[in-house]
Amino acid sequence: MKLKFLGTGTSQGVPVIGCTCEVCTSENPKDRRFRSSVMITTEESRKILIDCGPDFREQMLLNHEHNVDIALLTHEHNDHVIGLDDMRPLIFKSGKNMPLYCYERVGHEVKKRFPYAFADVRYPGAPAFDLHEIENKPFHVLDTDITPIEVIHYEITVFGYKFKNLAYITDANFISDIEKEKLQNLDVLVLNCIRKFDPHPAHFILPDVIALFKELKPKKLFLTHISHHLGLHDIEDKDLPEGMHLAYDGLEVEF
Repeated sequence: MKLKFLGTGTSQGVPVIGCTCEVCTSENPKDRRFRSSVMITTEESRKILIDCGPDFREQMLLNHEHNVDIALLTHEHNDHVIGLDDMRPLIFKSGKNMPLYCYERVGHEVKKRFPYAFADVRYPGAPAFDLHEIENKPFHVLDTDITPIEVIHYEITVFGYKFKNLAYITDANFISDIEKEKLQNLDVLVLNCIRKFDPHPAHFILPDVIALFKELKPKKLFLTHISHHLGLHDIEDKDLPEGMHLAYDGLEVEF
């Protein structure tokens, strides 16, 4: 299986509009970050998208991705769901509703933001989704076992997802001991890391991620959901402990 980082940035993306810091003005493509999203390619070449933010269209085009079989949503914040309307070409091509897997709470929010996709009589050209409400227990789809990992993001619960020996977690600032049991003996762990310093009420910062790396001991850990406050990619990546890496848009990891 493969995971491709379609986006590794925070809700504002990088560069940030109007910012002239060294990261936002960097010419290194690794310092340009779309909103966080990944594409999982299964052993049968099926495509599982995790989150669909405002950069979804450009992410698909730049990565030469032509299909999504299902989408998993971590939570309802706009930088993770507001691109769902751009799934229309994929829905039209397949002739089928796009399956979305998420919390019941998240499904309600999707219906509020895209009511026209769920209307009894939809206008021509509207997207169409099939909502599948999931709970914090493993499920099987597309011949793939998926284990949700429930984490805390400020005051709401968010799902990370585990496939085989890889786990992807974004938008978290707390993981319980019970959920950490799912993160043992991993080959690859992906964690959000918004900045180097100054505690954040809703996201891990670098010292938090380093502590989790030492505690959970995955073979590799990739940082995502990165803001311009973390620093330049090539400099900061070299300073990380061995086995830790800054993810960047377009990076592909096999597992």
